[in-house]
Amino acid sequence: MIHKNVKIAVAALLLGTAVWQFTENNIGNGIFLILLALVVVLVYFKNEMLIMTLFKFRKQDMEGAKKILDKINPASALIKNQQGYFYYLNGILEAQNNLNQAEKHFKQAVELGLNQKEDLAVAKLQLAGIAMSKNRPAEAQKLLAEAKQHDTKGMLKEQISMVESQMKQVRGQKMPMWYNQNKKRGF
Repeated sequence: MIHKNVKIAVAALLLGTAVWQFTENNIGNGIFLILLALVVVLVYFKNEMLIMTLFKFRKQDMEGAKKILDKINPASALIKNQQGYFYYLNGILEAQNNLNQAEKHFKQAVELGLNQKEDLAVAKLQLAGIAMSKNRPAEAQKLLAEAKQHDTKGMLKEQISMVESQMKQVRGQKMPMWYNQNKKRGF
């Protein structure tokens, strides 16, 4: 993992060397060095470790994705927007095991910001589900409304309606789920 400031320094050094090559009439070397500097700048804005993690997600290799995310130090290696996606991906991984940790990660991701509205909608939908499971219906309703608002393309329509129906079912339920109505009490 390369520190983000080192990436900027390398890009500046490559650009300076390219200018020097142009002054020496080595046009081909200068063009190559500019292209190389552009690759370094691209890696600055699109972190290579997050890209590898997304490839692991695509292959459904959650253990491999977790290993890669564990190697990343978000404060030193990532810019603010990338930190949001770091916590978003961690939240998705933790949602299977630890809801408290997942909630913390999703809240950090929403706070730091995500580029795409669909990602923000997924994060808010996950937070709504977690709030509903922790018996906080007002917060869940608010988060669900925000998720609907961010889902402009309708990709999460089915999941949102499923969570809404679960919320209605919980609201209409007067007795705890564990209570057996058929059981007779002997007094």
